[in-house]
Amino acid sequence: MFQVVSGRSVQASRLLGARGAVLVETVRGRKSRTDKVAKSKAGRIKLPPPVDPVEMVVLKERYSEYQLIMRALRAEFKREMLRKKYEKETGSLAEERQRQEVAEHRELMAWNEQENHRLLQLRVLRIQKEKEAAEHQILKAALKREQEEQELIEEKEKEILQLQEDVKTFITLDNLDQRIEEALDNPKNYNFAVDKEGRVVKQTVLQ
Repeated sequence: MFQVVSGRSVQASRLLGARGAVLVETVRGRKSRTDKVAKSKAGRIKLPPPVDPVEMVVLKERYSEYQLIMRALRAEFKREMLRKKYEKETGSLAEERQRQEVAEHRELMAWNEQENHRLLQLRVLRIQKEKEAAEHQILKAALKREQEEQELIEEKEKEILQLQEDVKTFITLDNLDQRIEEALDNPKNYNFAVDKEGRVVKQTVLQ
């Protein structure tokens, strides 16, 4: 009833000629599970393809970003859909609520401007006070430094005056003989011992 032909061995004249029977072309299909393994693949061990660790990390990161973006898009679409549904159901109530929100936003913005202006004034006063305090500290430091310099000058002047007084008692060539005679006339003995309070407890006798 059916005539089986192979795809390449049949002649064109037979295909184009009068058909006396139905021609069925054989087609090679997938092997069934019960078929044996081919001899060329009998000893082959099928290994999974190698996976690049760096590529796997990149793919995981991109997949996580993809999931995050898709969740955000789905949430946004759902929110938009619910908003449209709510506006469609409520009608004028939604418009009134929107007007109230706009009015409340304007009031909050005005309050924000007032608060910023108040804080600006407080900041200006604080900066001015800090500036005045800094100038006062600088002036105070300058006066203290000037006072210390004046005290140092006075101390040096006292030292100079004391040195001028001490110069009168110095031994010079002019009063050398006189000072020698005074030392001989008034001998002093510095060979003595003192106790813990500084009192002389023992002294040798000059000869």
